Amino acid sequence: MRRTTRVLTALALAAAALMGSASAATADDEAPTEAGTAFRTAVAIKQDEKATADASTGDYLYWQFPAGAGQRATVKATVNLPEASARHGAATWQLDVFDGLRRRQACTTGDRTARAGEQDTTVALSCTLRTVRPWSERWANDPLPGAYYIRLTVADVPDRDLGLPVKAEVRVSAEDAGGARAEGGALGAPLHAAAVAEPDGGWNGGWWSGRWGWTVGGAVLCALAAVGGYTLTRHPHRR
Repeated sequence: MRRTTRVLTALALAAAALMGSASAATADDEAPTEAGTAFRTAVAIKQDEKATADASTGDYLYWQFPAGAGQRATVKATVNLPEASARHGAATWQLDVFDGLRRRQACTTGDRTARAGEQDTTVALSCTLRTVRPWSERWANDPLPGAYYIRLTVADVPDRDLGLPVKAEVRVSAEDAGGARAEGGALGAPLHAAAVAEPDGGWNGGWWSGRWGWTVGGAVLCALAAVGGYTLTRHPHRR
């Protein structure tokens, strides 16, 4: 009986893994294969979805993706360059990320610009944004829930290389860094998010946050200290 149960459990896990792989493959197959040329035509992509686009050197490529409160998003881009024999020098590529109000967002880590030598075949760029806040003062430039825009272009290239064909790939991943309750507020509505899908956990994030973890951990330690003190004082040692 136990052996049968183990076999059935193993089959169930294998089936789940196959379904997960199939879902990932389907998601990649349905991923966008083009990019917009301006903010208004930015192509919507989902988190953990690889989007591709065939373009020409010098084009501005735009995508948009969702990010909710408590998420720290990382944008990665790879450009497959033309043949080295067709190029006439090095090129500098640039990756910019804007929020729903089209304000350029700072990168906490990553290479926002990268220089490709004349013999390089690819160039990689990345940008990790600050954690999205559930609300902010009007004068602040804090990242807020809603749509975010990706812009990928070449910033410096020999004039004779303009127009050469390239292929770009972008992917956005996000980690949960704390929910809306960690900030004590929430935005009334996500910014310019009509074209993108709502992220996992919603626009305002989940209820759990790092602050809750410290609070619960402190409470447990206090309870253990109280029990230990009571135990030591209840039966004092006597000669």
